[in-house]
Amino acid sequence: MAGVAVVMGATSTPNRFIVQSQGRAYRMLVADLKHQFNQHSEIRVITLRFIQALTTQMSQTAVCNRHHSIRQQLCRWLLMSLDRLDKKQINMTQELIANMLGVRREGVTEAAGKLQKMGAIEYRRGHITVIDRPKLESLSCECYAVVKRENLRLESGALGI
Repeated sequence: MAGVAVVMGATSTPNRFIVQSQGRAYRMLVADLKHQFNQHSEIRVITLRFIQALTTQMSQTAVCNRHHSIRQQLCRWLLMSLDRLDKKQINMTQELIANMLGVRREGVTEAAGKLQKMGAIEYRRGHITVIDRPKLESLSCECYAVVKRENLRLESGALGI
């Protein structure tokens, strides 16, 4: 969901949104979103759960970027991307991945090469295929598991709203 700030009282957002993979999207006028949020508790609960998940992901990503290797960050990012896709292949250049991780492209090239040698992924220009997800999970830092656990908790309705 883009534009979360408007349901929290802002009139705009300073963020830029980039579509990483093909899929479906829906668009809604801000006024309609605010109305639905204010009038329907189900929409409000789902939106608040999403905001909690997003906050967890952002804070954990900040920790990850500061304390973990590029290889661990790449593993985390690949796993998070796979969780949102229906396939084991991600079509994205190393330059784009480097921008997503906030690192140099050469670091992504080196990390992807190591993951390929370890048998976790297969990489060819602009295409990453996950060969061994359990291995990728074992090579990732704990940041992926923290975010995944929180998402599952929120999806299960254990928020207590």
